[in-house]
Amino acid sequence: MTILNQRLGYPDDARLLIINADDLGACHSANVGIYECLHTGLVTSATLMVPCPWAREAASRYRGEDVGVHLTLNAEYELYRWGPITQSPSLYGGDGGFPRTTEDVWDHADLQEVRRECRAQVERAILWGFDVTHIDAHMGTLQLRPEFFDVYLDIAVEFRLPLRMLGPRVEEYLGFPARQVAQDAGATFTDQMLFVPGVGTREMFEHWISRLKPGVTEMHLHPAVDSPELRAITPDYQPRVDDYELVCHETWLRESIEENNVTLIGFKPLLELARSES
Repeated sequence: MTILNQRLGYPDDARLLIINADDLGACHSANVGIYECLHTGLVTSATLMVPCPWAREAASRYRGEDVGVHLTLNAEYELYRWGPITQSPSLYGGDGGFPRTTEDVWDHADLQEVRRECRAQVERAILWGFDVTHIDAHMGTLQLRPEFFDVYLDIAVEFRLPLRMLGPRVEEYLGFPARQVAQDAGATFTDQMLFVPGVGTREMFEHWISRLKPGVTEMHLHPAVDSPELRAITPDYQPRVDDYELVCHETWLRESIEENNVTLIGFKPLLELARSES
């Protein structure tokens, strides 16, 4: 795959890093934490979960930050639910709202309803005033099955948006060359994607900052401020708070980025590229 550096105006050996904060809009604690990380921390972009209860509040805070759409077909928490913003019966789980697992979506979702719902989520973010910079997929539901990946790619191409692409190793699971298919469709995406399953990314950053390859790499995390709300919603609140502390209040990560000559960028340069080349 062609390294993006030259197209973005950087030297071939430049190591460019996007730090994306997922789950904006999921709850008030996430909104507070993510916007603080965007304004004063190391986070360079975020993605909004449009169907979630606090998405509209996240939109009220928006002042032109680098924010994309976290396309959402799951509501994973047992006691905290959200559902589709379109009339899509196949996208409901058995206990109200979206299904809790990716497998449930894959087994029961009608692809036309998936397509309509994803399009509506991007359109609603635009209606709320966001200059949407990219798309990615909550829990990887749209990325890890070929027929759902087709919808994901079509949405990116239709709206001329960069998309989060998982690394080449995932293609073994998918069973087809997803990155080549996306390139052939004219989509814009990063050279590398580094992630860990679930939440909590401290070890990932400790390991990879000094090992980044030339090109554009995305790493993502789930920052949120500690609160009774967050503790009531999810049992994994501690790594979310740790993500917030890591990128917003601790100094070692910033120092490591500088020492290793890593340049932080957001998705906006990729969005400009997608718009100019389409």
